[in-house]
Amino acid sequence: MPPRKKAATKDNNTKLFVLDTNVLLHDPTSLYRFEEHDICLPMFVLEELDNKKKGMTEVARNARQASRFLDEIVNDAPRNIEEGIALESAAHKNCTGRLYLQTSFVKYELPQNLELGKADNAILGVIIGLQQQQPERAVILVSKDINMRIKARALGLEAQDYFNDKVLEDSDLLYSGVLQLPEDFWDRHGKDMKSWQKDSHTYYQIRGPLCAAFFKNQFVFKEDDTPFYAIVEEQNDDTAVLRTLTDYTHSKNNVWGITARNREQNFVLNLLLDPEIDFVTLLGQAGTGKTLLTLAAGLWQTLETKIYTEIIITRVTVPVGEDIGFLPGTEEEKMNPWMGALEDNLDVLNKTEEEGGDWGRAATRDLIRSRVKVKSLNFMRGRTFLNKYLIIDEAQNLTPKQMKTLVTRAGPGTKVVCMGNIAQIDTPYLTEGSSGLTYVVDRFKGWEHGGHVTLMRGERSRLADHAGEVL
Repeated sequence: MPPRKKAATKDNNTKLFVLDTNVLLHDPTSLYRFEEHDICLPMFVLEELDNKKKGMTEVARNARQASRFLDEIVNDAPRNIEEGIALESAAHKNCTGRLYLQTSFVKYELPQNLELGKADNAILGVIIGLQQQQPERAVILVSKDINMRIKARALGLEAQDYFNDKVLEDSDLLYSGVLQLPEDFWDRHGKDMKSWQKDSHTYYQIRGPLCAAFFKNQFVFKEDDTPFYAIVEEQNDDTAVLRTLTDYTHSKNNVWGITARNREQNFVLNLLLDPEIDFVTLLGQAGTGKTLLTLAAGLWQTLETKIYTEIIITRVTVPVGEDIGFLPGTEEEKMNPWMGALEDNLDVLNKTEEEGGDWGRAATRDLIRSRVKVKSLNFMRGRTFLNKYLIIDEAQNLTPKQMKTLVTRAGPGTKVVCMGNIAQIDTPYLTEGSSGLTYVVDRFKGWEHGGHVTLMRGERSRLADHAGEVL
């Protein structure tokens, strides 16, 4: 526990952060994320870490990793641990603060209606004790638990969320992959413009102030008397090369019988069917067509053009990372209850010509099923996929670390498609700003072999559209 004498000489600009257990369970490296500020771990936090360490879940792994970090830090500690342990090391040079562990009982008085034996209340008591010991210094609770933060503020204590893992403060700022061009775009960027045709596409080399805001593989459009839809082929300071798109809204360009119903769906199919794009991320509300378009493009490239050998589809089984036991059968049969969306979309894609009859439909379905493999997330580590079309569904429930584990499975010739809706996160401690899906959208923007589209318009039915608006 930080001693009183040290507080007087300590630079009062540095703060003392008291970490809740859930911060360490969410991100074990949070011990090194507070730079020049000090951190304190109450004894109840260490006990809760010990209780959470058993098992193979993500939480248990993080508990064990946090304990390993603490062991490394404490091993280098001076004999008088009350003076704090320096967190700075060769691997963490920016971390100049100190770690304090609760070494003595802190006498405090909590309101009578707060239960004494509860860990949360004990941690709040430690914070009150520290604040009384060091009145000139900011003592702040850091917790992922909203109710814990509310209780702290009700007691007049300062509390905040753990922000270090957030990619964005506001999900509205997330890269959409689509940019509407202004009315005067051609007037300002059309001077000295060069254009040429290649492989049924028209290319425009333009120069102007807006070019600096473009990202590689970003879609740009202008809808007026002469609609213009293009993708940014090259971008360099104030110059850019735009390439016109294939029109997948036209029935002659249908993909496994599916045509794009709106502008964003057309953009999606252009990404999914481009062999130069290895990584695609799709965001959108329910009913925007993410899964249907992705499966249609996958079947076309697996069965017709034979670019990929098979489709592998996986999704997070909520609760995340838990054992998928207690269901009979093989790995694929255990995953089937989670794959209702896949079955629904395969039914749509299996509408073959009427002349084929029931036999034709059954044969087509068997052929499709032979090329679509359903895999569990739990058994992905260590695998390498060659020439596969990998679909990661419900990707908003993945942590950035889990997302890295999955995306790095891709071997030569493999395309990875991540899709989800960041407004529907079911995983504890994850938010729109810290989801693995948000993480990869932000980190991959502008990469020459990656693309992203945020789908805005639902195409499920007039009932679903109306329900989405009024309910």
